[in-house]
Amino acid sequence: MRLLRAAAAILTALALIPSGAHLFELPNKLVLSGEQYFTVQQIYRGWALFGIVIIAAMLATGALAILLWRRGRPFGLALLACASIAASLVVFFVWVYPGNVATRNWTVMPEDWQTLRSRWEFGHAAEAVLTFIAVCALALCRAGSDDARLSQRRDL
Repeated sequence: MRLLRAAAAILTALALIPSGAHLFELPNKLVLSGEQYFTVQQIYRGWALFGIVIIAAMLATGALAILLWRRGRPFGLALLACASIAASLVVFFVWVYPGNVATRNWTVMPEDWQTLRSRWEFGHAAEAVLTFIAVCALALCRAGSDDARLSQRRDL
């Protein structure tokens, strides 16, 4: 259980890195011209590999929730973490991925590139918020299980 909880926390924290980076660069990127924006977007080559981390985080938090079934608050928090990560994937495939496809990974500038940019940037911002919720839920999940362990010791 401890190893799974640690893996879930580490993987979820790692999943926050790319979306958090997108969130904090958003204000600066929204003011770029089309040419500047498409140039900057090339720094994300290879970031698709973070998808492995995100899927692993979702699986680890889901497994943790299953193991915490019927344990009240820790179960609910692990489930919240898993659901938040799953929701971030939905956001990615609904708002972010279509921009990647329409622009061929930001190498072709279509007429509606500004609309695609807004969806892409704000989609990543939403992913960051959802992943941060998952990180917080896992931190509280740990605290909740520690509280339960302490109260069991007091009962002895």
